[in-house]
Amino acid sequence: MKPEYDFSKGKRGAVIPEKGKTRISIFIDNAVLTEFRARAEKAGSGYQTMMNEALRAYLSQIDQPITEKTLRQVLRQEMPEYLRGLTPRSSGRDAPVTPGPRRRRST
Repeated sequence: MKPEYDFSKGKRGAVIPEKGKTRISIFIDNAVLTEFRARAEKAGSGYQTMMNEALRAYLSQIDQPITEKTLRQVLRQEMPEYLRGLTPRSSGRDAPVTPGPRRRRST
């Protein structure tokens, strides 16, 4: 062992960097982090790996072109609400009169 070591050219960080990965610092909501940690512990994997996989899955979905199946699904969900907005709302003049319960007049 040397009596003294020179760290003047040393660099901070991992000793052996992983290829294809970059170390970053980000802020994550506490609830999100807690959920990923819980799921990772249950699955027996690391929470950072699970977060990376979730981000990869999201990115692969948004790059996909819209298929006929997706378009039909969106239309089924959105059209009823859209059509409800197009129906004329009654102002009271043309509204059908529905008889209510009859009341006795007090004399």
